[in-house]
Amino acid sequence: MNLPRPIRPVLGVLVAFLVALVAPVTAAATPDQVRVVTYDAGQAAEFRDAVDAGAQIWNDSVHNVRLEPATGGDADVVVLADDGWPRAEVVDLGRGRIWMGRQAVAEGHDVVRIAAHEFGHILGLPDNRTGECADLMSGASAGPDCDNAKPNPDEIAEVERNFADSVRITPRVFREDVLARG
Repeated sequence: MNLPRPIRPVLGVLVAFLVALVAPVTAAATPDQVRVVTYDAGQAAEFRDAVDAGAQIWNDSVHNVRLEPATGGDADVVVLADDGWPRAEVVDLGRGRIWMGRQAVAEGHDVVRIAAHEFGHILGLPDNRTGECADLMSGASAGPDCDNAKPNPDEIAEVERNFADSVRITPRVFREDVLARG
C-alpha cells in the first residue's frame, strides 16, 4: 500500500499511540484470570482488623490472586484466634486455616505482620528464616521490633508464579513456635 509522504508520519504517530494505549491493558491480569481466595475471620476475635489489613497488603501487592472476605457459604481460608503461637495449616494453594496466636502478640510481635505472614503460607510461600525484617516470610526470626508487613519483590514474584501456574502444594502446617523454643 502506497501512502502519500505527508500522511506517513501521521499514521506512524497514530500507530504508536494505539500501541502505547493497549500495551498496559494487555500486561495486567484480566478479571477472569484473577483467582479469588475467600477468608472467614469471624473467629479471629481481636485480630479481625489485623487479618483484613494483612489481606489488603497482599491485594495491593499481587495481581493473580485476590483475598476477599467470605460472604456466606464455605470460605477457602478460616482464621481463628488462640493462645498459642501463630500458625497456618495449608491444604492446597489458597486453602487452609490460620491461627492468630496470642503468645507472639504478648511477646511484642506485630499483629498485621503476623496476619500477612500467615496469608503468605496460604498463598504458597514457605518460611524463610533470614532474620531480616524486609523479608515478610522471615516471620519471628526478624524479632519483635519488626513491623514490616509487606512482602518483598521475591515473595511477590513467587506468589504471582504460584497462581499463574496453578501450582499444587503439599499440605503442611507452618509453626513459628519451633523457632521460639530454640
